[in-house]
Amino acid sequence: MEAAYRYALEHGLADLSLRPLATAIGSSPRVLMFLFGNKDGLVRALLARARADELAVLDGLAAGPEPVGLVPAAEQIWVWLREPRHRPLLRLWAEAYTRSLIEPDGAWAGFAASTVTDWLGLLASCQPGPERDTVDGAARRTAALAALRGCLLDLLATGDQARVDAALRLQLHLIERQPVSRAAGTPERPGYQLDGRAGF
Repeated sequence: MEAAYRYALEHGLADLSLRPLATAIGSSPRVLMFLFGNKDGLVRALLARARADELAVLDGLAAGPEPVGLVPAAEQIWVWLREPRHRPLLRLWAEAYTRSLIEPDGAWAGFAASTVTDWLGLLASCQPGPERDTVDGAARRTAALAALRGCLLDLLATGDQARVDAALRLQLHLIERQPVSRAAGTPERPGYQLDGRAGF
């Protein structure tokens, strides 16, 4: 499994074929079929392995005795995301995230949704209790996740570290300084406004 995972990190999953994979890792298509059933089973196993790596990162960030706060947590996450040595895993994540949106019933099913749930759970655990359990708190961590995800995709596409770092700093500053002003329990409504500005 680890050899197949290393292969996937290097080559991706979109054009994964059992025969080249088996040759590269010193196995055979028959053995892979026995272990995983078919290509979809192998893809699901590789996605589960990638998610395990992701969750290990999250567990490490949330390991402190007290919540570190939303913005400090997002900054710590970004330090990890921007490391060049993590690019293979993050490219695999981006590929799986996209494929799960366009092939929702295939081997990729649920990957994007589970990733969002995992990261929002981490960010929630880093928020102080009084903030965490409010509509404001949910909106702030969703905004932080959107900023991290957007900046990560930009960085993977362009490699422009300085520009993307500056953009994330700006987004986190806005999240920290301009929280959503809405009390817990307020019902949803169309055209919801942020600090008096026009909603969308």
